[in-house]
Amino acid sequence: MAELTYRDAVARAIAQEMARDERVVFLGEDVGAPGGVFKATPGLLDRFGPERVRDTPISEQAILGAAMGAAMTGLRPIAEIMFADFFAVCWDVVANQIAKARYMTDGQVSLPLVIRAANGGGLRFGAQHSQAVENWAMAVPGLKVVAPATPRDVIGLFAAAVRDPDPVLFFEHKALYPVKAPVPDGEIVDTLGTAVVRRAGDDVTVLALAAMVPRALAAADRLAEDGIEATVVDVRSLVPVDTRTILREVAHTGRLFTVEENPRLLGWGAEVVSIVAEECFWKLDGPIVRITTPHIPLPAADFLEDQAIPSVDRITETIRTAMKS
Repeated sequence: MAELTYRDAVARAIAQEMARDERVVFLGEDVGAPGGVFKATPGLLDRFGPERVRDTPISEQAILGAAMGAAMTGLRPIAEIMFADFFAVCWDVVANQIAKARYMTDGQVSLPLVIRAANGGGLRFGAQHSQAVENWAMAVPGLKVVAPATPRDVIGLFAAAVRDPDPVLFFEHKALYPVKAPVPDGEIVDTLGTAVVRRAGDDVTVLALAAMVPRALAAADRLAEDGIEATVVDVRSLVPVDTRTILREVAHTGRLFTVEENPRLLGWGAEVVSIVAEECFWKLDGPIVRITTPHIPLPAADFLEDQAIPSVDRITETIRTAMKS
């Protein structure tokens, strides 16, 4: 077992799947020789060559159009969209073409492809390069949606995504790239649609995703000092979502809090909350509380950005206040 950064785990994940299956190809802007704008893909060009690792023009529509065609003809492409915000300029390809091809061909055409993108805020990139857009993808039937929080899960969930027969959007959080954690040696493969309980407690259940997971865990440690023991669930996969684990943990504690980087209106937590309200209402001991980013463009100013995205302080205080009331 070695310590890897989240960034290094991305390169290992791609290499694992490219070494395993020669049908796996990788394309995107500056992913080859430069090693990616976030330096998450170094060494792949040297190892797998220019036929399988391809630098592309600056055109998200071209990247995803090429990936779709490659998948239709038997390859298993990995395509990079440099910033998740840039899905906005190629959303027709994603939402109307890639997501619907299997359905509209009566299953004759499958698209086993992965689109990976750097997602989320916290790095002062401003409103057009800092959005957490996984809720955009959740709204489109035919897409699977994954957002790992740890280096180990980057590898395991990425392997599951590449091997899946359907298109998967794989959101890597930019603020997590330098985070380091132990990762087992050898092949790692997870299952899509599985959440993980990162911390067990009897008083409240906290659901979090990607960069909000370590913040929720830090808040749980602070709450424990006040005698409030929190279960923290890393949701990991939004489509499919692990309702079994979520409902079990909410039924155990009777209290639910979601921690979301999405803007408040129509964030992923809203859907999860609706499921809990329908399936687990009589197990609840108090109102469900969503801790979110306000419905505003994310500021570039450091103080304002920190105020907008849920912080450890805000998570802690929100849960503490709710439990006292």
